[in-house]
Amino acid sequence: MTRTSAQAQVEVAVDPATAFRAFTDEIDRWWVPGPINNWDSSRALGRRIEPGVGGRILEVYDEASADVLELGRITVWEPGARLVYRSSIDDTEVEVRFAPTPAGTLVRVDHRLLPGGDADRAAFFWPNVIHWLASWCRDRDTAPAQPRRLAPLSVGLYYADPPAAARWLHRVFGLTSWDRVPAEGERPEWIELHVGNVAVLLFPLAKDEENANGAVTHTVWVYVDDLAEHLARAEAGGATIVSGIQEHGYRSYVAADLAGHHWTFVQRMPTTS
Repeated sequence: MTRTSAQAQVEVAVDPATAFRAFTDEIDRWWVPGPINNWDSSRALGRRIEPGVGGRILEVYDEASADVLELGRITVWEPGARLVYRSSIDDTEVEVRFAPTPAGTLVRVDHRLLPGGDADRAAFFWPNVIHWLASWCRDRDTAPAQPRRLAPLSVGLYYADPPAAARWLHRVFGLTSWDRVPAEGERPEWIELHVGNVAVLLFPLAKDEENANGAVTHTVWVYVDDLAEHLARAEAGGATIVSGIQEHGYRSYVAADLAGHHWTFVQRMPTTS
């Protein structure tokens, strides 16, 4: 069945007026940096919401030159109660409501296809990110002054059951997450844990590799300044190129070293430290 809408909600521990300000004014603080969390992660510096009807939802690439990607235009602006914007990148509309609760505010997002819209182009991403707001509202008074930045080196691990592995690593080794540790029954496409600002990425192990000799169980991710130049250097140096440059929301290639270990090289993001 073709998907035409998506809904999600999260309770945050602040009043509706504060929750609205956090969602809008502070989006660049609670939006989690990462290789799949922007439309162009190799260039994105952050996000911004311009206040009021007609304001833009922006992915920012260069503040000085006003190099931005418009993600949407605000059609309803009711501080502390309701925000609606029309997407500029597909045929959808997003409505965010803020309702008081005994513990704070229930923030509900409805992301829906517009009448006559192209469902194949619709990107219903809000259910995957709105929960980030809860941790920010909890910690905003004590959070560091600067936005979070990822280290230029990450570790990728392959498991038969990545969500279960994430829960184990969190419970036993104390790894945390800027996103969230998946609950029982959840199977997110991307799982990212953290040790400080170093990401530990968890991927599914292919079924035919689970007990195979030589199966790839881990890889190192390195963020580089010029991916094409780095690939040329690796080829010239004799590295085995497992896969050339590919686009996954981020640009990367995979190479094997002299012992057969896999390395994933990714175009460096402005949000890496």
